[in-house]
Amino acid sequence: MSNTPDTDNAVRAYVDGHRAAFLDELSAWLRIPSVSADPLRADDVRRSARWLRDHLAATGFPVAEIWDTPGAPAVFAEWPSGDPDALTVLVYGHHDVQPADRADGWRTDPFEPVIENGRLYARGAADDKGQVLFHTLGLRAHLAATGRRAPAVNLKLLVEGEEESGSPHFPELLRSYAGRLACDTVIVSDTGMWSEDTPTVCTGMRGLVDCQIDLYGPDQDIHSGSFGGAVPNPATEAARLAAALHDADRRVAIPGFYDGVVELTERERELFAELPFDEADWLRTAHSRATLGEAGYSTLERIWARPTAEVNGIGGGYRGPGGKTVVPSAAQVKLSFRLVAGQEVEKIQLAVRDWAALLLPAGIRHEITFGGATRPCLTPLDHPALQSVVRAMGRAFGQKVRFTREGGSGPAADLQDVLGAPVLFLGISVPSDGWHAPNEKVELGLLMKGAETAAHLWGDLAENGR
Repeated sequence: MSNTPDTDNAVRAYVDGHRAAFLDELSAWLRIPSVSADPLRADDVRRSARWLRDHLAATGFPVAEIWDTPGAPAVFAEWPSGDPDALTVLVYGHHDVQPADRADGWRTDPFEPVIENGRLYARGAADDKGQVLFHTLGLRAHLAATGRRAPAVNLKLLVEGEEESGSPHFPELLRSYAGRLACDTVIVSDTGMWSEDTPTVCTGMRGLVDCQIDLYGPDQDIHSGSFGGAVPNPATEAARLAAALHDADRRVAIPGFYDGVVELTERERELFAELPFDEADWLRTAHSRATLGEAGYSTLERIWARPTAEVNGIGGGYRGPGGKTVVPSAAQVKLSFRLVAGQEVEKIQLAVRDWAALLLPAGIRHEITFGGATRPCLTPLDHPALQSVVRAMGRAFGQKVRFTREGGSGPAADLQDVLGAPVLFLGISVPSDGWHAPNEKVELGLLMKGAETAAHLWGDLAENGR
């Protein structure tokens, strides 16, 4: 789709003209309490999948299916371009939502959408039903503005039903349907941007490894007067492990932890520095009083582009009122590691095992249990498809688009690894939307900008995305 005022105006006119109908459709979907974490809501999650399948079919997708998993169902849709050399794009999102109840602090029923002051309040409004559905409005605008009968790219959608429960069956779903999901580019619309005034595109997400280390000493709690100072204390060793996690510069002190890390380029550091970051405001959001982290890096660099290790919990021995002079028989420490591009999950797990075994003394038996892991992902700034996203968003917002990364993690790395395609992020949610919190909302103006961006994106990718 050519970058002209006429096409831009045609897209905007279509989106504006169909705004009311779109919001009615979104509200109908939001009324379905598709809480994947609650077994009592399993039928509602399935009902949500059926609603989306039917909506995608009504939008015009010639293929719209429900894909069952051992847990909650996913929805798949496909609309071939008809152009023999067309790029194939897969859009990812999820239709399950976090639990929500009026007693949590909601001003209104979380599953009865309310529009106030240009905002739509409901569970899932931003995370992620609103950001999934703007693609259908954007696709219709793309067709209307270009006169096409099919998208400029071979368009596929995969909308899972278990993201809010950790996507336990998602990797296997991808492997099982890898042939049908084959694509040149993945667009993830389960993300956000910097602020209402600063449109941004995310270029990467950190991965995650977490573990629990259980330490065992005496066969039972023993008297600290009779035996203390002469036998190993598992609670002391748990504290020693936690204390040994970082060096004096707050770098992770596990040998081999930084092997392969893709370092920030000077250009990336400059782009991060362009963002209107207010550290004092960020600290208020963090409910903290000071920043602290790896020496030589800014706060944004630390949370977006540097690997970390955190003590999530530590405990052992007597924790009741008053004192109890014992050497406890057991203790535990919970750790999590955020990973960046270049780090391998399996190597980090091995490094943690070797580190703990080296530090713990004889007489302390330990067991390490790793939870589910997520790999990091990163899209280079000069990737053609990323530049298409930037141009499309710039046309919709009418201003310069900047770059961010995400400190958290999601299923993007699974998409990247299984499908072998670059992962790009297109989201319009802002921090005030309150994902997972009471009174979740989405800014309606930004939701429409998301639809406009999607409308521009398919033509740009068709022309420039390879």
